[in-house]
Amino acid sequence: MSENRDIPSKVIKNDPWFGSYADRAEAMRASEIRALFAVASRPEVVSLAGGMPYLDRMPFDELAPLLAKMLKDKGDVAWQYGSAQGDPHLREDVLQIMELEKITDAQPDDVVIVNGSQSGLDLITRIMCNPGDSILAEAPNYVGALGVFQSFQVHVVNVLLDENGLIPEAFEQAIIEQRALGHPVKFLYTVPNFHNPAGATMSLERRPQVLEIARRYHVLIVEDNPYGLLSFEGKTYPALRSMDPENVVYLSSFSKIIAPGMRVAWMVAPPGIRHKLVLANESAILCPSNMSQMTITTYLDNFDWKAQINDYRGMYKERCDTMDAALKKYLPYCSWHKPKGGFYIWLKIPEGLDSRAMLPRAITAKVAYVAGTAFYDNGEGTDHMRLSFCYPTPSRITEGIRRLSTVIDADRETAELFGTTGKPDPDPRDVEYPGPSSH
Repeated sequence: MSENRDIPSKVIKNDPWFGSYADRAEAMRASEIRALFAVASRPEVVSLAGGMPYLDRMPFDELAPLLAKMLKDKGDVAWQYGSAQGDPHLREDVLQIMELEKITDAQPDDVVIVNGSQSGLDLITRIMCNPGDSILAEAPNYVGALGVFQSFQVHVVNVLLDENGLIPEAFEQAIIEQRALGHPVKFLYTVPNFHNPAGATMSLERRPQVLEIARRYHVLIVEDNPYGLLSFEGKTYPALRSMDPENVVYLSSFSKIIAPGMRVAWMVAPPGIRHKLVLANESAILCPSNMSQMTITTYLDNFDWKAQINDYRGMYKERCDTMDAALKKYLPYCSWHKPKGGFYIWLKIPEGLDSRAMLPRAITAKVAYVAGTAFYDNGEGTDHMRLSFCYPTPSRITEGIRRLSTVIDADRETAELFGTTGKPDPDPRDVEYPGPSSH
């Protein structure tokens, strides 16, 4: 153990291996979302926190006998080791999903199956980044990605986004600034469709601009697209990968559209990167679960999954509309951008309030959300919170926002009493979407 560490004795007693961990373990931190789960899952709490899909509409009764038949016919395969690249049948199936987003040139051999998007982010960071390298990412950032990047000791550089997604000029400026500092920029991490948590979608005009900048500066793009099929109006945006196969690593998942519990996602990458991903996948997990993959293919091969996704679009649109209406009714002095798809509203609260400090009072009021600080690695985000409309029913959403309003109202009154808040924010219908700041 290093002599310059001043370690309290109780820490050593509680963990006799403290001081023996690798440096990267020191960078790990608990997810604020996962920490909420125990409380938010209580039935009396309206949880606007977790990004869990609503699965009650899945055809489980019809699926169960098909899974039983699959086990009877192919159980020896489902319960056996598999390929580190993934099941060939599933790799064929995902091609038809990606065709909806204009990816029409991919072949099964271009696809790597991974244990959820989180594993995919881990693998691409593992093979691309050394400690101290820079990754550019939209701010606010997906909390799961931040956890991965921190564990590999990379420097996350926030890039400004607005209602139309990543701002190309800010992307280019970030590259120039990092290289001037001597920091290698390994890739841009972007969630272009219905961003988590900001809800923004990269405009069609900006997509080729972002790709051109990446090509010019030789910066890889990692496109994380779990929500791309969940547009409320049925509009599917062309993937960045469809426009530039050589410079984009595409990552998508079945977690938001079918089954998060299966932990099945996939990546499409240029040949050299794909080869490294397969090796890293084998090193990390040996092979993805055959049982999970064959469960997904059984569903895809026997049900109208496009109709199921379309049903989800309508359901989530109704819930988003409900949350938007409730916010207008109960919290008109806050501001937000109504998303065009996905799961989330990124709510800006009045100046002087702290969403993280407010959270215990919200839990007492039996409502949960995720504080904005979870989506930054530098302490920003106290003036925002992420509200999820995907899982609660419309009536629960309305009640949750009502409960939340009592908490924010009380904190706002206290802040105004002690002079720690400025003028109330204008009505969101009269302002433009407030993009997060960069650092």
